[in-house]
Amino acid sequence: MVSAALRDGTAGRRTTFELFARRLPDGRRYGVVAGTGRLLEALGDFIFDESALATVAGFLDAATVDYLRDFRFGGDIDGYAEGELYFPGSPVLSVTGTFAECVLLETLALSILNHDSAVASAAARMVSVADGRPLIEMGSRRTHEQAAVAAARAAYIAGFTGSSNLAAADRYGVPALGTSAHAFTMLHARADGTTDDWERAAFRAQVATLGVSTTLLVDTYDVRSGVANAIASAGTELGAVRIDSGDLGVLARQVRRQLDSLGATGTKIVVSGDMDEHAIASLRADPVDSFGVGTSVVTGSGAPTAGMVYKLVEVDGIPVEKRSSHKQSHGGRKAATRLSRPSGTIIEEVVHPVGSPPDSARLTGAPPDSARLLTVPLVRAGELLVAPDLDAARALVARGLGSLPWEGLALSRGEPAIPTRQVAVR
Repeated sequence: MVSAALRDGTAGRRTTFELFARRLPDGRRYGVVAGTGRLLEALGDFIFDESALATVAGFLDAATVDYLRDFRFGGDIDGYAEGELYFPGSPVLSVTGTFAECVLLETLALSILNHDSAVASAAARMVSVADGRPLIEMGSRRTHEQAAVAAARAAYIAGFTGSSNLAAADRYGVPALGTSAHAFTMLHARADGTTDDWERAAFRAQVATLGVSTTLLVDTYDVRSGVANAIASAGTELGAVRIDSGDLGVLARQVRRQLDSLGATGTKIVVSGDMDEHAIASLRADPVDSFGVGTSVVTGSGAPTAGMVYKLVEVDGIPVEKRSSHKQSHGGRKAATRLSRPSGTIIEEVVHPVGSPPDSARLTGAPPDSARLLTVPLVRAGELLVAPDLDAARALVARGLGSLPWEGLALSRGEPAIPTRQVAVR
């Protein structure tokens, strides 16, 4: 496309591309924007070095190769702040510049935001049903090694307490959390001992190294014996025990009773093992203090992509739109404003031409001060205006979840939590 546009003179036309989701994944009521910070950081490294130029030189003409050699994105980007909720049709990102420079960003933008938003959206559902109890992201072994780092970051934005991925701790400051594995307990097997002896030896070694605040994994052999061995090895001040298999609700209740009877009333219970938002919700009434979540969160809990698209919506100020069946887009450069009741509950999202915010009172009867502009400037002339801020993104997710209508937090199938209204370009 760039080669043909350079040849016919259209590569330099002023364009706007918009990144949005036509619909939410099946059964979802809202999405969470994540990956914006990673995208902005990636812009500075998005160049064509000699190796990349050698690759494209095999099928591109010399003029296009020369264009790519000097490529640096010099346009503008507006969009939702990382951590905002989004709905069908929300203009999550708006990229303005020449056709050539904007179209080159398509795969970069989509690959980052589709992945990170899918993980954050799934993680937010888990956070909402965990009801304030901590969640640890533990899914690095179930996804690509680079995706694992991005997934840990996205889950943290959505409200997870931390991650077992040390690269995420190093690169993004995500708190590093974790426990031991069954292999460590089995390592202490001896021919002249029983499983109780092996387990106590492993627990004593862990406590001697990490202190009594550590978490001991108690279901390698027998949960009841494991709990008894854990308290015998660490004492009643043991930080936590972890259960990784079985009927977690039943086991959590039994373990709580056993811990209390042994005097370990302050020892917490961590559960893990194929957890997703539905499993977490089912344990809401059980004495579980925190959750370890792996496969489900890093794969979007059944929705591994956010389904976002990147479409041309304006050329030299002229709105353009795609009219393909079931794949329509709305023309023109747009922004979005979210309307709320005085209580703070959001009721509608209005997508409107840039610079023409809606009259909230006229549209909904809501007070004029209930309207909040979602679209903010992110890049101007290729220069970043904002720096990634995970704490701000986490706060925005928490605020967004708290502003949803109650039915919007339901895990059951249903319509998006609020409608999205498109105001036509004049």
